Amino acid sequence: MSCVVPALSNPVEQLLSEISERHATDLADRFYEVLLTEEEALAFLSSSMVEERLKASLVRWVIDLFRQGEDGDEAFRQQQRKIGEVHARIKVPLRLVMHGASVLKARLGELVLDSALGRAHVAHAIMRIDFLIDEAIAVMSEAYMQGSVRRAQVDESYRLFALGQDIAHERDGQIAALFEWLQGVLFLMFQGGTANPSTLSASPFGLWLTHRAGLIFDGNASLTAIEALISRVDTDILPRVSAAHNAKQTEAMNVPLAELQSAVQEVKFLITDLFQSVAGLENGRDPLTRALNRRFLPTILSREITLANSIGTPLSLMMLDVDHFKSINDTHGHAAGDLVLKQVAEVIADNVRLSDFVFRYGGEEFLIVLVETAIHDAEVVAERIRQQLASRDMRLPAGGNLRVTASLGLAAYDNHPDYNQLIETADTALYQAKNSGRNRTVIAA
Repeated sequence: MSCVVPALSNPVEQLLSEISERHATDLADRFYEVLLTEEEALAFLSSSMVEERLKASLVRWVIDLFRQGEDGDEAFRQQQRKIGEVHARIKVPLRLVMHGASVLKARLGELVLDSALGRAHVAHAIMRIDFLIDEAIAVMSEAYMQGSVRRAQVDESYRLFALGQDIAHERDGQIAALFEWLQGVLFLMFQGGTANPSTLSASPFGLWLTHRAGLIFDGNASLTAIEALISRVDTDILPRVSAAHNAKQTEAMNVPLAELQSAVQEVKFLITDLFQSVAGLENGRDPLTRALNRRFLPTILSREITLANSIGTPLSLMMLDVDHFKSINDTHGHAAGDLVLKQVAEVIADNVRLSDFVFRYGGEEFLIVLVETAIHDAEVVAERIRQQLASRDMRLPAGGNLRVTASLGLAAYDNHPDYNQLIETADTALYQAKNSGRNRTVIAA
């Protein structure tokens, strides 16, 4: 963007610099006070997040806005591009950004009018405020639109990829998981003592529905019907079954048990309908390890962050790097390295759930999204993977075996809306694990 910046007189420049430094915190407070009244903003903003993470950045932005000189203009534009990209990643509506800008303009205008400057200087100062904020928002918006287009393309690409998996196998596996849960409930009901079976939403099938089906079949009427049935099972039918059982009222159990079996049969029918409505369109797995392609990471992590915020569940990220992998390639050849990576991926897949997501993040690096998993539980998974890798004989193409170790970094989602922050935190923990001697797990501080 090439714009002519209005020439400044020293009094105007001095006033705007003083106002921005003296009132930056007040301006940030006013900005977020207005934004937090917007229902649309509450999807990604909270008062605690503003105070702990966002307000300080806006204070710095206000001050930097009026410190630009000829040498700093391009650096400032680069900063606005980054902000726009972050807004696109966390899906901040552009309308809210524009509204926030108008709030800042109005308050800055009030402060200028309260100054002792003459009319000409006041007019010049207000023009300068409008120009700088409009220029910043224009650069942000351009980056935002580019990021949104890329994101939409990747979102659709992932959906097409997910639809392209082994549909029959996935369908049969989830139906089996559904009836396994029902069988567990019935078993509890026909044994002595009290029984409080786990809810359907917390079962492996329920986790799959929330974290996989919700993405693959987004907008499908059958998915909405399944979600309503699960809610009815968990909040109405299951409590009545448990209450009758615990009160030893055998006959009273008959009606809710029949309703439970009927609801599960209806869910089975709807699952079949879901899978029949789609067809395979694109392959999106790493051809060597069968892990997910990292280009789908923004789509999945953004959605999981939204889910973690909306339902209040924990979310953890694991980064795994095979130690001294280059020496394997150098000593045994790249074919051996590839075979080792395939076996590492197998160990990872064996130790995570179907509702989790495993990505090949780099050459010998994997990223694992552990849904509804607190950091201490993620550490248990990480240590299990690490120990199994260290004790497993890895096959080599020409015969023989070798042992490998891995370093792992863990990070817990801490309400920051930008998924890149979570990745960087896990990556920092991984770096610490490698620098501390490798073959260990480090949790980000």
